Amino acid sequence: MAAAALLRGAAPGRGGPAWRWWLRAAPRCRLAHSFRSPGGDPTAGATWACFRLDGRTLLRVRGPDAAPFLLGLLTNELPLPGPAAWGAPPPACAGYAHFLNVEGRTLYDVILYGLQEHSEEVSGFLLECDSSVQGALQKHLALYRIRRKVTVEPHPELRVWAVLPSSPEACGNTPLQQSAGAAVILIRDPRTACMGWRLLTQDEGPAVVSESRLGDLWDYHQHRYLQGVPEGVGDLPPGVALPLESNLAFMNGVSFTKGCYIGQELTARTHHMGVIRKRLFPVRFLDPLPASGVTPGATVLTASGQTVGPSKHSAAENGGLAEPGWAVPLRGDSKRWASPGAGC
Repeated sequence: MAAAALLRGAAPGRGGPAWRWWLRAAPRCRLAHSFRSPGGDPTAGATWACFRLDGRTLLRVRGPDAAPFLLGLLTNELPLPGPAAWGAPPPACAGYAHFLNVEGRTLYDVILYGLQEHSEEVSGFLLECDSSVQGALQKHLALYRIRRKVTVEPHPELRVWAVLPSSPEACGNTPLQQSAGAAVILIRDPRTACMGWRLLTQDEGPAVVSESRLGDLWDYHQHRYLQGVPEGVGDLPPGVALPLESNLAFMNGVSFTKGCYIGQELTARTHHMGVIRKRLFPVRFLDPLPASGVTPGATVLTASGQTVGPSKHSAAENGGLAEPGWAVPLRGDSKRWASPGAGC
């Protein structure tokens, strides 16, 4: 096979059916680019790497009807914050979900942050989405708002950061403390434990997370590809990708017990039939790639010449995502050999 099989196991203590991803025979990896520090760099021993994600942005959804409004549009339950301790800031929680069209195909992937509003007795939410579709997502929400008491607006005050350990061992040695406030939200990535933490802040990430340094953005994407985690419209083209083929169920992104939402019928039917013929998989390329990378849609082959499927993004260096079962090359000669992917 061109991609190693995904082994699924329940993650204990995560409240409900959470799944962790492991790739068969996957070696433990380190973030290569971010921690090359010749010449006695004082940050050489940093435990964490902070990656500023300029390709991700935030929308704020608040109002008395915000929760039922979003429940009717998202594939997952809402991350509702619990009660705040006396004198402590209200807690935050995060969840992962997709917005679907009426045909059941993914429009936008989002990470939701549930916040307790100080001025209201209701919850508010921050929606992290691909920055290139922020306006389109805002229009999508306005289309279904009708007369509900909901306000949807951009939230540029906070920037999105990803925080990953410099090595698999570092995460256990120095655990981060979850925090939530008006200026800083630090919370575990809800998709999978291997994706570390999400940080929303007005400041620079390394200034907020102790024992950290600024990371190379390519390291973040390379790590994400190795875990088989799609993100943004480059990996999930709007109106094309199906949520279960995009591994939504493995990333804690769908509830099969919640109420109705747009696009639910196809998703629920596919789940209960138990037949999913295509999935996104991480792949590692054996041949040297051109400097321009691999064109999205280029056919990926195994070493024996079998078709794996098309590359789902503009792969660079030696890794990427492909979708077994598809063979839709954009160019007749744009084929690359692939071997099983490797992850942490």
